[in-house]
Amino acid sequence: MASLKEIKNRIASVNSTRKITSAMKMVASSKLHHAQVAIQNMLPYESLLEHILTSFLAAEAEAQTIYDQERPVKRVALVVFSSNSSLCGGFNANVIKLMQRSVESLTAELGEGSVDIYPIGRKVAEKARKLGYSVMGDYEHLVDSPNVRECITLAMELGKRFASGEVDRVELLYHHFKSAGSQILTAKQFLPIDLEGELGRDHERDLSLNVVTRQTQEYLKKRSRKRKTKVGEVVPLNDNFLVEPDMDTVLSQLMPKLAHLMLYTALLDSVASEHAARMVAMQTATDNADELLRELNLQYNKSRQQAITSELLDIVGGSVNN
Repeated sequence: MASLKEIKNRIASVNSTRKITSAMKMVASSKLHHAQVAIQNMLPYESLLEHILTSFLAAEAEAQTIYDQERPVKRVALVVFSSNSSLCGGFNANVIKLMQRSVESLTAELGEGSVDIYPIGRKVAEKARKLGYSVMGDYEHLVDSPNVRECITLAMELGKRFASGEVDRVELLYHHFKSAGSQILTAKQFLPIDLEGELGRDHERDLSLNVVTRQTQEYLKKRSRKRKTKVGEVVPLNDNFLVEPDMDTVLSQLMPKLAHLMLYTALLDSVASEHAARMVAMQTATDNADELLRELNLQYNKSRQQAITSELLDIVGGSVNN
């Protein structure tokens, strides 16, 4: 059995660790709030752009641009989102596993050297280089400070490579932020844009809560069961929907904007998911530390009582002998 001094040192060590995990949980909670505000500020633009595009689709479904035309796939670019730091549970491990599975399946289908990786986040960049993948660029800074202008620059670069035929498909691998207790690992086609698939995708987010407890998670589960999202067909405002100068020109302007929005949304989703995952991990670590402290305090009290009893027996035994 451990001595009283060893147990006391262990209690002090666990207390110190608990203070760190508790502080990290509060920091992650604050950062999650800012990430939720960023998503909330972007949502009106996203909703309006989707409404415009659905109206156009309903008015003239045959309209096409170069960004939504399917073609034989010979080379694929993967934009993979991770974090720059650790201590966020399985957040990075899950997206790295998805990247490896995607690269393996694409390599088996298209051959060696057919996949380019655009890593957004240090963890995925380090892993991709370690595995010998073709890594394009360095975008670690976007995770710490999401910037719509740099997302537009990256989207334009991907669009140019797609338009010139350097790559035939671009995919996004990231965590979709649904709520503080639920982040969904997602693989989404970026180019060519599947307009109907993108508009029918689950964009539901709960941005009202950033507290993760068992009660909150149960509430979110019950709420998701009750909520049924009904997606109806979009009907044009009239049969003669007029677009100036013409549908193809307008779509050629709106499609790149949708691509920029998709990339920026994926970045905000990934950042919010990282903070939520870290908050959950630190909350779990704090709860485990509390449980361990209770056990150590109980063990310390038992050992102390046993030592006192032993000393009393020694005193009584000595007095009897005398």
